[in-house]
Amino acid sequence: MFKNAFSFDGRIRRTEYGVSFIIYFVLYLLVMLVSTSIGEAGVIAFILFIPILWFFWAQGAKRCHDRGNSGWFQIIPFYFLWLLFADSDPGDNEYGPNPKGIGNVVDTNEIDSIGKHIN
Repeated sequence: MFKNAFSFDGRIRRTEYGVSFIIYFVLYLLVMLVSTSIGEAGVIAFILFIPILWFFWAQGAKRCHDRGNSGWFQIIPFYFLWLLFADSDPGDNEYGPNPKGIGNVVDTNEIDSIGKHIN
């Protein structure tokens, strides 16, 4: 889980997106709590918030890819709910193989070699 968390390439499962959502929400609350308690820390809070937001956008884009959509779909209001609860596209799509391994194309040479070991 969380391989290349800041990258926008690939696909992730609902579980990883859900955990990412919780991490983002907790860190967002902590940054806002610290920035309101310190007073003049608006710039510091903004600087701390940039990597948190990048992480969440990257994870959201990968989850959109898992649904077979562009990462830009995550800017649709309330689309994050669809990303949390909707199942992924089965098999490979233009963004990569299914992270669950369901419906992925299997190499026939690999099946032949397994069959030879069984016989």
